[in-house]
Amino acid sequence: MSAKRTLHDGWTLSGTPGAPVAVDGVPATVPGNVHTDLLAAGLITDPYLDDAERALAWIGRTDWTYRTAFDAPESTWDGIDLAFDGLDTVATVTLNGTVLGETANMHRRYRFDLRGALRTDAPNHLEVAFTAPYAYAEAQRDRLGDRPNAYPEPGNFIRKAACNFGWDWGPNLAGAGIWRDVRLETWRTARIDEVVPRAALDGATGVVDLAVRLQKAADTDVGLRCRIGDHEATATVPAGTTTADVRVEVPDARRWQPRDRGDQPLYEAAVTALADGEELDSWSGRVGFRTVELDTEPDEHGRPYDLKVNGETVWVKGVNWIPDEALFSRIDRPRIERRLRQAIAAGVNFVRVWGGGIYESEDFYDLCDELGLLVGQDFLFACAAYPEEEPFRSEVEAEARDNLARLAPHPSLVTWTGNNENLWGWHDWNWQSELGDRTWGAGYYHDLLPKVVAEVDGTRPYWPGSPYSGTRDLHPNEQAHASVHIWDVWNDLDYAHYRDWKPRFVAEFGYQAPPTWATVRRMVTDEPLEAASPAMLWHQKAMNGQEKLQRGLDAHLPPVRDFDDWLYFTQVNQARAIALGIEYFRSLQPYCSGAIVWQLNDCWPVTSWAAIDGEERPKPLWHALRNVFSERIVTFQPSAEGVNLVAVNDSAEPWNAVIGFWKCDPQGRIKGRALVQMEIDPRDTAVLEIEPGALPADGEFLVTGREDFPRATWFTKEDKDMDWATARFESAVAVDGHDTTVTITADTVLRDLCLFPDRLDPDATVDKALLTLLPGETATFTVTSAAIAASPELRAALTTKPVLRAIND
Repeated sequence: MSAKRTLHDGWTLSGTPGAPVAVDGVPATVPGNVHTDLLAAGLITDPYLDDAERALAWIGRTDWTYRTAFDAPESTWDGIDLAFDGLDTVATVTLNGTVLGETANMHRRYRFDLRGALRTDAPNHLEVAFTAPYAYAEAQRDRLGDRPNAYPEPGNFIRKAACNFGWDWGPNLAGAGIWRDVRLETWRTARIDEVVPRAALDGATGVVDLAVRLQKAADTDVGLRCRIGDHEATATVPAGTTTADVRVEVPDARRWQPRDRGDQPLYEAAVTALADGEELDSWSGRVGFRTVELDTEPDEHGRPYDLKVNGETVWVKGVNWIPDEALFSRIDRPRIERRLRQAIAAGVNFVRVWGGGIYESEDFYDLCDELGLLVGQDFLFACAAYPEEEPFRSEVEAEARDNLARLAPHPSLVTWTGNNENLWGWHDWNWQSELGDRTWGAGYYHDLLPKVVAEVDGTRPYWPGSPYSGTRDLHPNEQAHASVHIWDVWNDLDYAHYRDWKPRFVAEFGYQAPPTWATVRRMVTDEPLEAASPAMLWHQKAMNGQEKLQRGLDAHLPPVRDFDDWLYFTQVNQARAIALGIEYFRSLQPYCSGAIVWQLNDCWPVTSWAAIDGEERPKPLWHALRNVFSERIVTFQPSAEGVNLVAVNDSAEPWNAVIGFWKCDPQGRIKGRALVQMEIDPRDTAVLEIEPGALPADGEFLVTGREDFPRATWFTKEDKDMDWATARFESAVAVDGHDTTVTITADTVLRDLCLFPDRLDPDATVDKALLTLLPGETATFTVTSAAIAASPELRAALTTKPVLRAIND
């Protein structure tokens, strides 16, 4: 039987002599990377703090060597391999002075035959020597000719995560490392090289077609025993061949469903290779049965982009996902699970893995399978023109085949997309004049990748790009056709202009805010702390980001008096912008079939578009997502006559109810009441006209009652122009174990009431935010924090600024 042994111990790291910091044989962690090893050795400061990143650019311009030693296995074997699940990026692998091979792609797995180089009578010395990523990428750029990139970096000339070279939300920490597992594997006669399970449904029967590839040490027959759940099939791989296709059928298969549509049954899958009755090797995984299709057939309006799972259209409540840490090896399963559960708690049903990062880990996809989260995975091309010459074309094909095979078992994975914004870039970002006749990636997106997806997988739809309108004859970001990205709002316009669009599917849109207070205080030590203090600006990577934040504040909110105001107001503005966009896009259902917010998560502490900051703390935006992604919502939307009330029912049951709302003046006095009867089918939307007499006068506002769905509001003036009374309220604080409840009773209107317990305890959490209360209404916040619960002083601070805030305070 084959045996696998990790080689994670005893590694050391050395750098090029003459580097700014002398590194010679320091302990190294595998999996890991250079930055984490230097940090652990005390040779560099934390790159996430203040502007420490600035001083670490030399790391990406230095060659690095990892070394270890190991003893050969004592058992007998026909084959012995060194398997790397991830090498970042350009490396030469040497054993006992013999070069085993070279690598140039962090996004694929590598295997090296150790026969002929392995010693059985003495320790074996293994060396992985990495070429500086900048040296390799710049040499390829010089050889092939430069190509456009949204960032002045050579990341499109190396098969490495693009965001390693910095992004408008991330640091430049381009380094090197053995970033995923490494193993020593021994085998006899034959080993299983690859299994690609293609799961499908034939009526009620689950069908799994297993494409099995072997590596053989002898020209002999090898048997295969394939099992899905309790059902088996067998086959023989005859001498002289190495592949077989085996079908296993599962009668009355239970369907895997998205998390908000049903259960997620998973079937254990196993393949065993045998010869002469002896088990040689095995493979195992899990599969799920569901159908998936992407309906993009043109209609009378243009071209839809409707995702259907098990024959039912899913309105995509999505978030864009970036690597959850800038130093990827620090991302473990518990961290991923925390993030995905936060997404689910916010009502998310779809995660798009963005093309400037990585093909996510088995842990990520296993968790999505278990949790019922749908996933769209981009191929790894983003915001740049990519050369199609060798060695890149071969690397891209090998990378695609490897990851298509690796991720094939996962029912959560429902779409593959060719790239992020590169088709758009070719049209609108002056690429054509810069490129001339040089390649830029079109051959990947329109030819190579769809061919490989069909050949290796064949069970999931492929779309050439995000955005893409379905044909090369149309502009790729045409709003009536398939998927769009909406960035004119953040870059140039007020967020109310989301309503200028009428998209079929929104794959990206976003609005910035700084992270939570506790995260800000960890990431910067500026004193005094100001929006434009040096380290705060270093952690703002977006072009003119501070000016765009200020433009939003000037349009909507009262003048900022201090940093506390700036932090709270910008976070509220972010939440309002995204909530307005999502409510509007959902009101267009079914014409519009989904919205994917940029972005769920951060990879370090930074001012960004994320709902959850780099220290894992939710911003107010996360609470807003939980409201607007609710199964049932009502929203006030402008109409030619004034304002309509739109009700959206994304549940499986009809929604028959009476919706009540009030017309109020700025003091919270009710000036009128109205009731609207509605009957809405499952997965449907209704536009409910409001009688003219119920519409608010200038300076008044509309608000729905305290129903079993999130409260809807409509304001005729911006907060900066509303004649709000200064916030007044009564409060009561009580302790129950580690929880502290804070009950607020409004004496005036309280606009976007938030409680920020992380100002008192960095580990504290709160259960709600962004509440608008009328006089006499009560709301209770639950704060979870052992420190706050134990301290009378901290509990007293829960009801004072800057912990408790309202826009009109």
